[in-house]
Amino acid sequence: MEITEIMIRYGELSTKGKNKKHFIKKLNKHLRSELLRYKDLKITFNRDRMHVKLNGEDAESVIEKMHDVFGIQSFSPVIRVEKSVDAAKDAVIDLMKSHYSPGMSFKINTKRADHSFEFDTHEINRMIGTAVEDAFDDIHVQMKDPTLTARIEVRDRGIYISIDTLQGLGGLPVGSSGKGMLMLSGGIDSPVAGYLALRRGMEIEAVHFHSPPYTSPQALKKAKDLTAKLARFAGEITFIEVPFTEIQEQIKKVIPEEYSMTITRRMMFRLTDEIRIKRHGLAIVNGESLGQVASQTLESMLAINAVTSTPVLRPLITTDKNDIIDIAKQIDTFELAIQPFEDCCTIFASSNPKTKPKLNKIQDFENMLNVSDLMTNALNGIKIEQINTETNENKKLEKTFADLL
Repeated sequence: MEITEIMIRYGELSTKGKNKKHFIKKLNKHLRSELLRYKDLKITFNRDRMHVKLNGEDAESVIEKMHDVFGIQSFSPVIRVEKSVDAAKDAVIDLMKSHYSPGMSFKINTKRADHSFEFDTHEINRMIGTAVEDAFDDIHVQMKDPTLTARIEVRDRGIYISIDTLQGLGGLPVGSSGKGMLMLSGGIDSPVAGYLALRRGMEIEAVHFHSPPYTSPQALKKAKDLTAKLARFAGEITFIEVPFTEIQEQIKKVIPEEYSMTITRRMMFRLTDEIRIKRHGLAIVNGESLGQVASQTLESMLAINAVTSTPVLRPLITTDKNDIIDIAKQIDTFELAIQPFEDCCTIFASSNPKTKPKLNKIQDFENMLNVSDLMTNALNGIKIEQINTETNENKKLEKTFADLL
């Protein structure tokens, strides 16, 4: 028998009280966009479940897409049959064939939404359980911790049967927690931070600083490819390329080397925050992990953060590097991230950066730069693309800073 629908369980969304409907609608919207190419699908939802009716669409490919959607705690492939115990018996036995092994245990768990149905839940459990025992050798009923549970729901439109419970990504639907600007380098950490921000329901836009000719076209491509990996979970991500060459050249020219990293990061934060304002973002997201490098000491973070009052979210702040690498491998960004193309954070890296920079000294040194003009030039040179992993094509939108409004 063919799978007729996928039943989705909300998990964390179920705890949202009066806001629950908002989160479910966001999940519905995002799931529809992810499954847009399946023209015959029908998605319905209520407070407890969401149902994806396949109407002949391929179940395996739909399930594969659903594994990448945040906000789904778990889901089950379902067969709908007519409201007949005999039909339900045949469907349960058919589903169990691919799971059967001698000596296994099973349980039938029935819910009856249609109370007019001729048999109650205990009778249905008994009749279908007996049919399963007759159909397979060396199998037995076990009510606690069985090898397999067949779930049966009797509703107005038929009987719905499922066996597999597949784990989703959990978290919150993308877009349910506002928009953040992800400071995306070409390294391991920032794509993982972006993934974790998406998992908490944020919409992210990737801000990448590019310094040709010091950084190569391959480095820029790597950043875009990393964004495409994240777009797998978001549908589409805006990629904002910020020219950073002039700023880095001026910093190298006039700023003492031990303070160059701190001032470089402060300029990045200023630019990201200006872009955030134009793009109506609510926060800045980055991949900093406490103590990992000189710019990620608390003293450095305090000095760098001083340029903005915008919330700066650091999903990796307490995370061990090995744990970050594990997540990067899970989301398929690790191999890309370790490609040997330098980004602008490393090309002018100081050999002796300050780990406890003094804010008064930083401000004195920045007075040697024309910060306003440098920012204006960089912002007027930005380029924007929409990166969509589904089409594998990046739609270029050559825009100036003024066009962002």
